[in-house]
Amino acid sequence: MATYDTLGATYSRTRQPDPRIAAQIHGAVGDAADVINVGAGSGSYEPPQTVLAVEPSGVMISQRPAGAAPAVRAVAEHLPLGDNAADVVMALLTVHHWADLRAGIEELRRVARRRIVVLTWDQDIFRERFWLVRDYLPEAAAFDDARAVPPGRLVDLLGGGRQEPVPVPHDCIDGFGAAYWRRPHAYLDPHVRASISMLAQTGDQALEAGLARLADDLSAGRWHTRYADLLGHETTDVGYRLIVSDL
Repeated sequence: MATYDTLGATYSRTRQPDPRIAAQIHGAVGDAADVINVGAGSGSYEPPQTVLAVEPSGVMISQRPAGAAPAVRAVAEHLPLGDNAADVVMALLTVHHWADLRAGIEELRRVARRRIVVLTWDQDIFRERFWLVRDYLPEAAAFDDARAVPPGRLVDLLGGGRQEPVPVPHDCIDGFGAAYWRRPHAYLDPHVRASISMLAQTGDQALEAGLARLADDLSAGRWHTRYADLLGHETTDVGYRLIVSDL
């Protein structure tokens, strides 16, 4: 299976932090004196208090912007840090990539002094509400079925916490899975798909028929007729959730 050393090569083209989502994440971080970002990728959504990023992919680390917090190559299951290393530890859209979820969560709990912030999604809601995987690319949904972590399970592993819905703006800057829910032509762009792990790792061959149907429906105007109700919405909730757990 492809890793972010291959998937992440062009990541920075389409995956820039969206300021509205950033505000929600930074609000959850609160007044922490220091923050560690685990599974940090290229550094999206790191608040100013970030003191260290942990990321296994050298390709992703190479795309971190100038002035970002220092990064170390390591995995969540074996954090090269002492106990109680930072007020807040965050893990954003990463837990589904971990080889051992329980071990990774135990490491977050060991390293955090006050709070853990996790951005994830509810696969049941995602499957039901997001037109792309529901109506065109069920193969991508099936791929995520095997790796998605129910938010309730994360809360249990964290020892408690709250869930906050993360609405996706219609003009979301960060090109993650459902970012283009009101801009369907974007999913026909291979550069966009390359930075969405559920599509990139499912592969274009498996998605070919569904993408062809989407292209045909867009060309014929059927998509805009079928999903006309979406066009008046500024945001949508397709299951992305921010989990905040105080220790």
